Amino acid sequence: MKSGDQMRNQFIMFIACCVVLVLAPARAQERAPANADELRKLDAVFDFIRARNVQDYAIPTPNGIDEGKYLNIGGIEQWITIRGEDRDNPVVLILHGGPGDATNPWGYAGFRPWLKTYTVVQWDQRGTGRTLGRNGRESAASLSIDRLVQDGLDLTNALRASLGKDKIILVGHSFGSVIGVLMAKAKPDLFTAFVGTGQVADQSRGYTVAFDALLAKARASGDTRAVRELEAIGPPPYKDGNGYRVQRRWSNLFEGADAFIQSTLGFAVTAPGYTMRDVNDWLDGQSVSADRLVPESMRLTIETFSGRFAEPVFVIQGAEDFTTPTSLAKGFVDRIEAPRKAFVTIRGGHFAVFMNPLEFLNELGALLATPR
Repeated sequence: MKSGDQMRNQFIMFIACCVVLVLAPARAQERAPANADELRKLDAVFDFIRARNVQDYAIPTPNGIDEGKYLNIGGIEQWITIRGEDRDNPVVLILHGGPGDATNPWGYAGFRPWLKTYTVVQWDQRGTGRTLGRNGRESAASLSIDRLVQDGLDLTNALRASLGKDKIILVGHSFGSVIGVLMAKAKPDLFTAFVGTGQVADQSRGYTVAFDALLAKARASGDTRAVRELEAIGPPPYKDGNGYRVQRRWSNLFEGADAFIQSTLGFAVTAPGYTMRDVNDWLDGQSVSADRLVPESMRLTIETFSGRFAEPVFVIQGAEDFTTPTSLAKGFVDRIEAPRKAFVTIRGGHFAVFMNPLEFLNELGALLATPR
């Protein structure tokens, strides 16, 4: 008999597959009318799951907080959510990766294990998610790494004032770890600690180190297809996007992240209060942000991720991260100076923070509880 988790995961995967069809209206219109009718029947299923999710992910505690709102940050309205079971708990600001891959559409479920211990703030950064939907694509004209860093600092100050906290915990995942490093260096007095995961550490070597690790993994596991495809593209840099697509596909497959990534789509289309327009804004934001931020991020040097931090710095990394390689993340911690620093690995890869949340939270709690 299948466990409840197995059945739930299979259902999520089913929903995700359905969403792929729903998000392709042009193709759907070309299909026979009967197929379009069948797709419309999914609306009732989505409505049922959204209603269930409202109940399942509610914050029932008397001192809890569950807010979603727009704040004026950097001259535009930007979307944040604030959720936790006890307002007195430490506040964590999540810096999502991508660029542009906001966690809010699925984070109501993904961050649920955090809410007993922390008040979690998720932010749709400039150029993505509901922030993009509110302000339009023209708002992305001002999108840059420096602009995101300043937005993040402005948001931090607003949170400190509204939530009555002197300092907050800054957690950056993947591209968010780039923004987090720069925020932590710029205003260390605002943060209890900077915590990186899926930590970006050396843009000049990242893809090359990841490729070597992937090929070694493929050979060790006897995956002849992976070996063949990786050897065919060879090590980066690549003349076009195909090489990077092949490399990223095998990163996700070896990390077991393919199922997780598809499940986020299922959670997004059944998110409480979300519409299909919100989901499309989330997806559009990933391409809008990537177009503007990826070229800029590739010009970052190792000096960006070096130097002195005035607050504690911790990296909790997936042991087999083939996207932002674990070895380079450790090198980042080794070369920086900080009042306290630590590098810890947990099971998983680039998305270990989401795929193994309890392990991540145990490590985070232990690091924050360690006396200075």
